[in-house]
Amino acid sequence: MDFAIRCRGLVKKYDEVTAVDGLDLDVRAGECFGLLGPNGAGKTTTCEILEGLNTPTAGEVEVLGMRWEKDERALRERIGVSLQETHLPDKLAVAEVTLLFSSFFAHGRDVDEVLDLVGLREKRRAWVEKLSGGQKQRLAVACALVSDPDLLFLDEPTTGLDPQSRRQLWDVVHGFKSRERTVLLTTHYMDEAERLCDRVAVVDHGKVIAMGTPAELIASLGGQQVIELALEDGVAVADRELSALPGVHRVAHAAGGISLAVDKLHETLPALLALAQARRAPLSRLSTHQATLEDVFVTLTGRQLRE
Repeated sequence: MDFAIRCRGLVKKYDEVTAVDGLDLDVRAGECFGLLGPNGAGKTTTCEILEGLNTPTAGEVEVLGMRWEKDERALRERIGVSLQETHLPDKLAVAEVTLLFSSFFAHGRDVDEVLDLVGLREKRRAWVEKLSGGQKQRLAVACALVSDPDLLFLDEPTTGLDPQSRRQLWDVVHGFKSRERTVLLTTHYMDEAERLCDRVAVVDHGKVIAMGTPAELIASLGGQQVIELALEDGVAVADRELSALPGVHRVAHAAGGISLAVDKLHETLPALLALAQARRAPLSRLSTHQATLEDVFVTLTGRQLRE
């Protein structure tokens, strides 16, 4: 199997802080791979090392079959990078910015073709300062695509964007991947990961704590439905009693509440209400939803992705 990225025992330390702690990763050629986790989990630092923008404290990194210490120039020609924040010249037109980035590479794609890909052809003469937030983010992705890369890094590309702009960027990713190219995406939006990624790695405290397809990780909960509840202050029900309810596979605690992974909601919910009544434990919150990658993270770590 061909791998676009391989790293083993990746470590990055800043004085007494360990940002990445022995991370192992394999990204297959042609897939969209997601790095998921809360802010501070080590996602961006990992990306910076893979992009050649940062040096690891320890570990081995291979990108497109090459290593940064020996093949930097060749690697720069074959990757595209869209950082978490991109500051482009305000007084340049969209087409001028894209052409500028194209000039950095020996070969690349036609500027108007790339602007078509990101839906900015009609803005080609507009100054950067006149663009909306979503348009600026798509322009940053255009600058990453103009070299016609084999591997595209997108570091939280849709943070702060409105729903329409997010979906426009999703279409760009789908279009890039349809050409059998590879995408490494970092995000803390679980719907984004489930929509775009073939496989994901959940990262926390600089380590991979789970890896697989979104469906595999959700299935690991043991139930396809989740009940979230909270009890009034000073009231408690033992975890063993909750685990004994019909259809309950896992009990997790996060954000002052309790999460139950279940497979038969119609059986579990009445039994839960009966237990609360028997224990005189009033519920201050109760909701149900389909299991998501967010629930996987809560189960694994006991906290929310955006805490």
